[in-house]
Amino acid sequence: VQLQASGGGLVEAGGSLRLSCVDSRRTFSNNAVGWFRQAPGKEREFVAAISWNGGSTDYADWVKGRFTISRDNAKNLVNLQMNSLKLEDTAVYYCAAGLRSVPQRSGYRYWGQGTQVTVSS
Repeated sequence: VQLQASGGGLVEAGGSLRLSCVDSRRTFSNNAVGWFRQAPGKEREFVAAISWNGGSTDYADWVKGRFTISRDNAKNLVNLQMNSLKLEDTAVYYCAAGLRSVPQRSGYRYWGQGTQVTVSS
């Protein structure tokens, strides 16, 4: 598994972005995938996760329906649709792959390089 996250950028508050995570080795269809984020000076925190077949999803409480995680194993792709973005959503977002869709970082063996999301006022 070799993950690549993309789709970050600069967006105004209230706007939307869609992050994508692909596995360049096309082997993560059997893995759960999670998204985490890390803001400057803060620990990396859980955002959302999806099971290997997309049948189960989990979100951090603060997402409150603003974000949606989905996957298309035929395309080797996991997306994180982020709507109603807030200033506090500014962070580097990472995708990760592991055996189960859990909110703990330790549950993921493979990590992508991260993509920067900046929300402006």
